[in-house]
Amino acid sequence: MTNGNDYGQTRGGEEPKVRARRFGIDHASGRLMLGSFSIGMPRSRLARMAIGIALIFCGVLGFLPILGFWMLPLGFLVLSHDLPLARRLRRRLAVWWHRRRKPAG
Repeated sequence: MTNGNDYGQTRGGEEPKVRARRFGIDHASGRLMLGSFSIGMPRSRLARMAIGIALIFCGVLGFLPILGFWMLPLGFLVLSHDLPLARRLRRRLAVWWHRRRKPAG
């Protein structure tokens, strides 16, 4: 897992570039973006789906000591790259979250 800074490298009098915080798989690099963190994902659709299903299955067993319920949303996020239903749900959640965080007025 890599941790990138929010600001890019600057030269002289240039303004720093602010990196957008995204959640999902970046189509250009093929990496899973979790805010400022990114995780490499396999190019194979079957491998991505297997990882997503495994994360969801382990998330259901989150009451066990090593596994956790945090695996459920991560599994749905991985599956949202390949499954249209999961993609629609993720986009609806993103729109709802954006509207919720928008200041009133």
